[in-house]
Amino acid sequence: MGCFTHQQLCRKRILNNMNRLTILSLAMLLLGTFHYASGQELKLNKLEYFEKQGVNVLVYNNLFTGGFNDEKNAGIELIHHGVRTAQGGAVRLSNTPEQWDLVPDISNRKVDRASNNIEATLRYKDYDFNSRVVVTPKGKGVEISVYLDKPLPKALEGAAGFNLEFLPSQYWGKAYLMDGRYNRFPRYVVGNTVTRPNSEKPKQFKGYNTSDDRGTGKFIDPLPLEKGRSFLLAPDEPSRLVKITTQDADLMLYDGRVLAQNGWFVVRSMLPAGKTGKVLTWTVEPNAINGWVREPNIGFSQVGYIPAQQKVAVIELDKKDKPLQTASLYKVGEDGNATPVYSGKISSWGDYFKYHYAKFDFTSVKTPGIYYIQYGKFKTNNFLIENGVYDKITDATSDIWIPIHMNHMAVNEGYRVWHGEPFKEGYRQAPPNTDHFDLHAQGPTTDTRYKALELIPGLNVGGYFDAGDFDIETGANISVVQNFVRTWEYFKPSRDQTFVSQKQRYVDLHRPDGTPDVLQFIEHGTLNLVAQAKIIGHMSQTLSNAVLDNYHHLGDAASLTDGLPYNPALGPHEVAPDGKSSGVKDDMWAFTSRNPGLDFNAATTLAAASRALKGYNDSLAASALEQSKRLLIEATELLGKRPQDSLGRRGGSNIATNLQLYISTREQQYLDKFQELLWPALDRNVTFTLLTALDAIPHLDAAYKEKLRPYVVKYNDYIKGLEKDNPYGVPIGLGNWAGSGDVMNFGTTVCFASKYFPEIIDASHAFKAAGYLFGSHPYHNYSLVATVGATRPKAMFYGNNRADFSFIPGNVAPGLLFRKPDHFENYDDWPFFWGQNEGTIAGNTSYLIFGSAFKNVIK
Repeated sequence: MGCFTHQQLCRKRILNNMNRLTILSLAMLLLGTFHYASGQELKLNKLEYFEKQGVNVLVYNNLFTGGFNDEKNAGIELIHHGVRTAQGGAVRLSNTPEQWDLVPDISNRKVDRASNNIEATLRYKDYDFNSRVVVTPKGKGVEISVYLDKPLPKALEGAAGFNLEFLPSQYWGKAYLMDGRYNRFPRYVVGNTVTRPNSEKPKQFKGYNTSDDRGTGKFIDPLPLEKGRSFLLAPDEPSRLVKITTQDADLMLYDGRVLAQNGWFVVRSMLPAGKTGKVLTWTVEPNAINGWVREPNIGFSQVGYIPAQQKVAVIELDKKDKPLQTASLYKVGEDGNATPVYSGKISSWGDYFKYHYAKFDFTSVKTPGIYYIQYGKFKTNNFLIENGVYDKITDATSDIWIPIHMNHMAVNEGYRVWHGEPFKEGYRQAPPNTDHFDLHAQGPTTDTRYKALELIPGLNVGGYFDAGDFDIETGANISVVQNFVRTWEYFKPSRDQTFVSQKQRYVDLHRPDGTPDVLQFIEHGTLNLVAQAKIIGHMSQTLSNAVLDNYHHLGDAASLTDGLPYNPALGPHEVAPDGKSSGVKDDMWAFTSRNPGLDFNAATTLAAASRALKGYNDSLAASALEQSKRLLIEATELLGKRPQDSLGRRGGSNIATNLQLYISTREQQYLDKFQELLWPALDRNVTFTLLTALDAIPHLDAAYKEKLRPYVVKYNDYIKGLEKDNPYGVPIGLGNWAGSGDVMNFGTTVCFASKYFPEIIDASHAFKAAGYLFGSHPYHNYSLVATVGATRPKAMFYGNNRADFSFIPGNVAPGLLFRKPDHFENYDDWPFFWGQNEGTIAGNTSYLIFGSAFKNVIK
């Protein structure tokens, strides 16, 4: 049984020889890979990062935040052949840091051009612990050295190490070698863990334990997948190949997804105890493909074009790529064959941050049909030219995304239950002096008649989930109801595709019930605002989670809590004999510190909602108006006690508020205040204020419109300036939340300005905003609206189903996130960046207004 035949032995020798040849070939390939990258050294550029063609190494150009701590957007970062594939390079206190784990303050960043290095001082003030990280080009990569002026604090021995994190979606399925041992990065987390006492875990942000111990007193600690001194990532994919070596300590590979779905692959070396000076050095060598040039990004509207509009593709090019002279448009015939129908010149626009831009104008093509663009060897996916291409751009948002985010309702779609009825147990009063992990805080008192942790009855009605989580952000919900009211009053959308029953607390998608959906959306938001006003007495900051483990809950909102009020007389997992309470501390909290400015805004929205609801839900309309008047009186009194700022404001009264109050009440005091505040604000910033000013035109006289005219002319100059500012001709945000909101606001403003002042503002500018949202933007050409853009909308969003690497139809992504100093990105293979992929209820209802106004312009 244990013997081999002659033939088996021969086959075995052949297989062994083949394996040796395979390993030898791979080794030669690796040598060749590094050989053809030789001679390409990283250089410190004017933007203060290290660069060579195909590789950028950023060194604390983007810093960790003090809000959500680890947003996977900071530290030492690697942009590898156009994609940011590694980040988080820093001294960290966890093997696989989670979002709320402590992050270092960068107290000093120094660029030394004489020494050709960048140095940063990292400080953990909780431990009075400083380290210095110095990054210097070396060979084909960089040398990263960690210096300690004092030995590690005892509390951090065995906890502090240097980490560099790699994006899983760019590496799963690819091979790696640790000290010559072959393995492969897993598509789904398969790492091993151990449990340790909570006392062994370093102190976390604000004391929150991100890995809930479920009463065990222990936390989960991942174990390394591999250890060694030489680590080679992705030798089978040269565009992602990175070599890391060290002589000082083991390199340990972890899979951060074992604790959190948004975790990355982490390479880590521990810092030694009792040592000072240079305590750790890594050499990191990202491979640069010889002669690599980024493929063109041909931006166009994935939704398509109406025949009469201007049609311009924006082509984003590597600065080393020479623009071609022409591009062509192909039409797909009914027989499936494509024929060229137009060839046009490419015009160079110029450089914008990292890339060069050119344009291809095919406006003259007006015949309806199926088309694609051919630029050299690059061919886009197809799109339509047809009069009705924009007719349904808001349907997915209003039919699916918005109703799915209705809180306190069970939501069904066909065979799928999106979520059951959440939070049947209601909300408890947040204790005084409580900080919250979502940047809220309860002040020194409750500002209510309820005691700490007392159940506040009646708040679990109406309202909308804010975004990718399940809280009610009251400020956002106020804006949302106002957005719905504006949509209803301007456009009277009669669309009815959703069954909504407040009595049953049930929503069914694609099931008409005889009532326009927008009216039901207004009702649902107003129910929660009125409940807060009547029961709390004013607006809460938020109705949110008390437990961090619940806050980052993914899945059915109804399973976030057990649906039973907490009973302190019961054990941790005990249910009362009558089944009406439990010992689980998972009840939601109401943060109720009073903000008279928020009350003032709520008074405005409730007054507006009462107009819309009259004749549909008269009792709710009456309650909304009653609470509006009361909140207005009380908020005005409270605001009057506040000191004025340099502009004479007291922290709550604003232009839009006074306008809406005037429309609702026709009281002269609000009109006077609106005009008093409006004109100075327009002088300061016409782009921010003009849309509100335009909203007043139907309600004021001709003299007001004429007085507004010079500001519209000024806004037209702003539009012309955008054409010079960037190749897309729209406002592009450069903050830590991408700029789709600015683009939608711009598009909406253009729509209304062109309506009232067509001789000044050309409505065609609105098409630039639509084009940007639907595919003509930096980095890639995907539509930023889920399922809108039939051929290539974005496929992954940061929603409450993000762990499924999916989307909720109708979601609008924040868009192209700017990473300092010159990199735009929008991942469509990794949904966990909220700043570029998370749709919000306020943002998506703003899209509802823009889409409605845009369709109205087309009509």
